[in-house]
Amino acid sequence: MTGEVKLEKQELEARLLKAPFHRWLGLSIVEVTPEEITIRAPWREEFVVNAEAGYTHGGILAALIDIVADYALAARLGRPFPTIDLRVDYHRPAMQGDLICKGRILKLGGQISSAEASIFDGKGRLLASGRGVYLTS
Repeated sequence: MTGEVKLEKQELEARLLKAPFHRWLGLSIVEVTPEEITIRAPWREEFVVNAEAGYTHGGILAALIDIVADYALAARLGRPFPTIDLRVDYHRPAMQGDLICKGRILKLGGQISSAEASIFDGKGRLLASGRGVYLTS
Protein backbone atom coordinates (compact mmCIF):
# COMPACT_ATOMS: atom_id res chain seq x y z
CA MET A 1 0.00 0.00 0.00
CA THR A 2 1.49 3.32 -1.00
CA GLY A 3 0.43 6.86 -0.26
CA GLU A 4 1.74 10.10 1.09
CA VAL A 5 2.90 10.46 4.65
CA LYS A 6 0.89 13.38 6.03
CA LEU A 7 2.98 13.88 9.18
CA GLU A 8 6.76 13.78 8.90
CA LYS A 9 8.92 12.08 11.53
CA GLN A 10 9.58 15.12 13.74
CA GLU A 11 5.96 16.30 13.77
CA LEU A 12 4.65 12.78 14.32
CA GLU A 13 7.07 12.17 17.21
CA ALA A 14 6.00 15.46 18.85
CA ARG A 15 2.38 14.26 18.58
CA LEU A 16 3.31 10.81 19.95
CA LEU A 17 5.13 12.26 22.95
CA LYS A 18 2.25 14.50 24.04
CA ALA A 19 0.89 11.45 25.86
CA PRO A 20 2.47 10.95 29.31
CA PHE A 21 2.29 7.15 28.91
CA HIS A 22 4.22 7.31 25.64
CA ARG A 23 6.86 9.51 27.29
CA TRP A 24 7.10 7.05 30.20
CA LEU A 25 7.62 4.24 27.69
CA GLY A 26 10.48 6.30 26.24
CA LEU A 27 9.20 5.92 22.68
CA SER A 28 11.08 7.38 19.74
CA ILE A 29 10.30 7.18 16.06
CA VAL A 30 13.11 5.57 14.11
CA GLU A 31 11.64 5.86 10.63
CA VAL A 32 8.45 6.76 8.78
CA THR A 33 7.81 5.75 5.19
CA PRO A 34 4.56 5.61 3.20
CA GLU A 35 4.45 1.86 3.91
CA GLU A 36 5.74 1.53 7.48
CA ILE A 37 6.53 3.21 10.77
CA THR A 38 9.29 2.01 13.10
CA ILE A 39 9.23 2.98 16.77
CA ARG A 40 11.83 2.11 19.40
CA ALA A 41 10.94 1.40 23.03
CA PRO A 42 14.00 1.28 25.30
CA TRP A 43 13.94 -1.48 27.88
CA ARG A 44 12.89 -0.44 31.39
CA GLU A 45 13.14 -2.48 34.56
CA GLU A 46 9.48 -1.60 35.24
CA PHE A 47 8.46 -3.71 32.21
CA VAL A 48 9.41 -6.92 34.05
CA VAL A 49 6.52 -9.07 35.25
CA ASN A 50 8.53 -12.11 36.41
CA ALA A 51 11.60 -11.09 38.40
CA GLU A 52 13.13 -14.58 38.29
CA ALA A 53 12.79 -15.02 34.52
CA GLY A 54 13.11 -11.30 33.71
CA TYR A 55 10.64 -11.08 30.85
CA THR A 56 8.39 -8.18 29.87
CA HIS A 57 4.71 -8.05 30.86
CA GLY A 58 2.37 -8.88 27.97
CA GLY A 59 0.39 -5.71 28.63
CA ILE A 60 3.42 -3.61 27.66
CA LEU A 61 3.70 -5.54 24.39
CA ALA A 62 -0.04 -5.18 23.73
CA ALA A 63 0.15 -1.43 24.38
CA LEU A 64 3.05 -1.15 21.94
CA ILE A 65 1.12 -3.09 19.28
CA ASP A 66 -1.82 -0.70 19.72
CA ILE A 67 0.32 2.46 19.70
CA VAL A 68 2.43 1.50 16.69
CA ALA A 69 -0.51 0.32 14.57
CA ASP A 70 -2.38 3.52 15.45
CA TYR A 71 0.60 5.69 14.56
CA ALA A 72 0.97 3.97 11.20
CA LEU A 73 -2.48 5.45 10.54
CA ALA A 74 -1.56 8.77 12.16
CA ALA A 75 1.40 9.18 9.81
CA ARG A 76 -0.93 8.89 6.83
CA LEU A 77 -4.06 10.57 8.20
CA GLY A 78 -2.59 13.27 10.44
CA ARG A 79 -3.61 12.07 13.91
CA PRO A 80 -4.14 8.94 16.02
CA PHE A 81 -7.59 7.38 16.36
CA PRO A 82 -9.64 5.49 18.98
CA THR A 83 -9.14 1.74 19.06
CA ILE A 84 -12.21 -0.37 18.35
CA ASP A 85 -10.60 -3.80 18.55
CA LEU A 86 -7.13 -5.19 19.22
CA ARG A 87 -5.68 -8.65 18.67
CA VAL A 88 -2.24 -9.62 20.00
CA ASP A 89 -0.24 -12.81 19.55
CA TYR A 90 2.81 -13.51 21.72
CA HIS A 91 5.58 -15.47 20.01
CA ARG A 92 8.43 -15.51 22.55
CA PRO A 93 9.31 -13.81 25.84
CA ALA A 94 10.62 -10.26 25.56
CA MET A 95 13.77 -10.24 27.66
CA GLN A 96 15.93 -7.28 28.69
CA GLY A 97 16.75 -5.11 25.69
CA ASP A 98 15.21 -2.45 23.48
CA LEU A 99 12.08 -3.29 21.53
CA ILE A 100 11.78 -2.40 17.84
CA CYS A 101 8.16 -2.00 16.77
CA LYS A 102 7.06 -1.87 13.14
CA GLY A 103 3.58 -0.93 12.00
CA ARG A 104 1.77 -0.71 8.69
CA ILE A 105 -1.71 0.06 7.44
CA LEU A 106 -3.77 -2.87 6.26
CA LYS A 107 -6.92 -1.04 5.12
CA LEU A 108 -7.97 2.59 5.04
CA GLY A 109 -11.71 3.00 5.28
CA GLY A 110 -14.12 5.88 5.47
CA GLN A 111 -15.11 5.12 9.07
CA ILE A 112 -13.03 2.11 10.13
CA SER A 113 -9.42 1.33 9.28
CA SER A 114 -7.05 -1.44 10.29
CA ALA A 115 -3.31 -1.65 10.86
CA GLU A 116 -0.87 -4.23 12.13
CA ALA A 117 2.29 -4.11 14.21
CA SER A 118 5.14 -6.45 15.07
CA ILE A 119 7.65 -6.21 17.90
CA PHE A 120 11.23 -7.46 17.55
CA ASP A 121 14.15 -7.78 19.92
CA GLY A 122 17.66 -6.48 19.19
CA LYS A 123 18.49 -9.68 17.32
CA GLY A 124 15.51 -9.27 14.99
CA ARG A 125 13.47 -12.07 16.57
CA LEU A 126 9.69 -11.66 16.48
CA LEU A 127 8.33 -11.28 20.01
CA ALA A 128 4.72 -10.27 19.43
CA SER A 129 2.43 -9.24 16.61
CA GLY A 130 -1.10 -8.03 16.28
CA ARG A 131 -3.61 -5.88 14.52
CA GLY A 132 -5.92 -3.11 15.54
CA VAL A 133 -9.14 -1.70 14.17
CA TYR A 134 -9.55 2.06 14.56
CA LEU A 135 -12.43 4.52 14.25
CA THR A 136 -11.10 6.84 11.54
CA SER A 137 -14.28 8.78 10.81
